[in-house]
Amino acid sequence: MSVELPVAPVDDVIRRRADGLRVSAEAGQTLARRIQQEGARRAQSAATVADRDGRKTLMISDFGAEQVPDKGELDLPIAPVDRVARLDIDDRYRVSMDARIVLAAQLEVYAEDIAAVAAFLARHAGRRTIKSEDVEGYFELKQYFE
Repeated sequence: MSVELPVAPVDDVIRRRADGLRVSAEAGQTLARRIQQEGARRAQSAATVADRDGRKTLMISDFGAEQVPDKGELDLPIAPVDRVARLDIDDRYRVSMDARIVLAAQLEVYAEDIAAVAAFLARHAGRRTIKSEDVEGYFELKQYFE
């Protein structure tokens, strides 16, 4: 699976939660890949809801949202998020612009949560740089907190 999300905005999301730590390029790439996987999973779920309702267009409600956040406040770009949404859904589905914005906002919150834990793990390891292993550490620990 190629990574559709550019690393630079993902890096910005990590740095917001890094609290002064450096961020390795690999950490940004790992998080971008994980965000992409989550975005594709959420789009599949939304497509199931739309299909059940007899629609071919994914709407914000299919992503569990009631309102659209301000697009200008997002770091993740909408066009790559749209490509991520379409990775694992059938070509017959469309994704409304508002749904793309909602998905980008949800993925940004998801990324911030991961970045906060990654920063904690880097500090706990006595490092000043967040590494890919810290991002992956979130997923190793996640099972204990669900």
